[in-house]
Formats: sequence, structure tokens, C-alpha cells
Amino acid sequence: MPVRKIQPPFLKPGDEVAIISPAFAIDEVKIAEAVKLLESWGLKVHIGKNALKKEGPFAGSDRERLMDFQKMTDNKKIKAIFCSRGGYGMMKIIDKIDFHSLKKDPKWYVGFSDITVLHIWLSEKCNMVSIHGEMPLNFSNPEKTKATLDSLHNALFTGCRSLEWKGNIIRPGQIEGEITGGNLSLIFSLIGTPAEPKTDRKILFIEEVGEYYYHLDRMMTSLKLSGKLKNLAALVVGGITEMNETKIPWGKSHKEIIGNIIGEYDYPVFFNFPAGHIPDNRAFYIGKRAKIEIKGKKTILSYN
Repeated sequence: MPVRKIQPPFLKPGDEVAIISPAFAIDEVKIAEAVKLLESWGLKVHIGKNALKKEGPFAGSDRERLMDFQKMTDNKKIKAIFCSRGGYGMMKIIDKIDFHSLKKDPKWYVGFSDITVLHIWLSEKCNMVSIHGEMPLNFSNPEKTKATLDSLHNALFTGCRSLEWKGNIIRPGQIEGEITGGNLSLIFSLIGTPAEPKTDRKILFIEEVGEYYYHLDRMMTSLKLSGKLKNLAALVVGGITEMNETKIPWGKSHKEIIGNIIGEYDYPVFFNFPAGHIPDNRAFYIGKRAKIEIKGKKTILSYN
């Protein structure tokens, strides 16, 4: 029986939280808008000393980004840490972060995309649940659905209960398992590292943006060759957006590519999950057991 992972305590009004930038740089206006939203939730917001730094595409040097991350992680008053945006950079500092303080003072970490590295590291190395959800970069984005931020608020304050959506299904069925995954490029990049994700009997979630179709095929094939797709409880596919063709067209949609690669397996595959680089980017937990069932035309993910 797998060990149940540590879930941080839910937030309450008056709690202190932090915004840091462990990856690409972010505009000061976006941070100010995010602070305004979090304060409207009753939270006291701290901004990392280097959160607005710029060094090339990054929010400061590796050392500066690491410094902010470590300081907020070690501060026992901070109950949640929001990664300001993705891009690239988490992988460059993840192995230098000391997470020992979380054993006594667990806290929420929130983000997606490049922050997949953090989610899987927390799950595999720290035995901790985290939140795959929208980041400060998009807190004021009018294209985001109301459910995007409502679900994040619920995940932090009262808990995710259930998440419903409609989409194509391969081999429908009711399943249970711990959720792992995130951005496919980052899952692919973690193979062979200390946080290589364990996927046996788990619900693997994937999403992607701005890739070539043949890159999607290559990454999925690599996961298959490494055994990561063989014994899943289920595969859940979120937003696969802004895909590109090369001069020689690949000629298959992302659903066809994924369907062909996992065709020999017998577990359910669910498409159109509302998470990823899409307007309806709802929050859910990485590292927590969930159940997926089909009721009529709806697919429902719920937590025990």
C-alpha cells in the first residue's frame, strides 16, 4: 500500500504567503495585480527580494532565484508559495534547494508549466502534495475563466472536491490512483534524474504548448521506451495547444499521436482535461489520490 503523502494545511484569512520567480522574468505590473488579488482573499503577501530581477530571460541569476526560493521555504510563517510564471529555470536550481524544513512546516507550492519540475520533485523526493494551478502572470488575464481562479482559491482554502469536463475517451472506465505529471517536456526532462517520476498504477496527467508534432511523438515514445506508460491507472490529457508542423507535415493530430503510442495498453485515456496553457486552467493536486468516473457525458475527477 503506497504511503499517503503530506498535505499542507489549508489557508485561512490572515495567513502569510509569498510570490517568487524561479524561472523567467515577470513584469512588475503583473506582480502588483497578483498581490491585489491575493490580498482580496485575505492573505498577507511577501514578494521575493529578487522576484523582479532580470538576467537574460531569467528573473535574476540562478543564485538569486535560489536565494528567494530558499528564504521563503525556510520561513515558517509563509503558508503558500506562488511561482510567478513559468518559462524555464526551475530545473537549474531544484537540486540545490533544501526542503528539510517542510517536514515540520509543510506549505503549499503553486504553479504549472516549468513548475512541473517542482511538483514532481516535491512528490517524489519530499512525499508532499502540491497544487498544479494558475500563476500570478495570468491572475488578471481576462481570457481566463472564472473557474480558473475559483478552483485555485478552493484548492488553497477549502480543498478541491471534484472537477467535471467533457472530452474524447479511449477505453472508458472508473479508476483510482495518485496523480502525477504536468508539462510533458518537463516530465521527459526528468527521466534519469533523482526525481524521475514513478508512474506505476498512477494517473499520469500531461499538457503541452508550442511544440512540434514530431516532438510530441518523440517525447511520448521516450516515455514508452522508459516504461513510464506501461502500467498507468489512466492517462489524462489536458491542453495540447499551439502545436506546429515542420516543412514535412507530420499528418496526425495530437490525439492520434497519443492514441497510437498507448494503443497496446488497456487503461483509460481521457482527453480535454481543463488544465494547462488554456483559458480554463483549473487547479488540482499533484501527489494526491483521486478517482475518475464517467456519468453520462461528463467525466468527473474527485478526491477522497
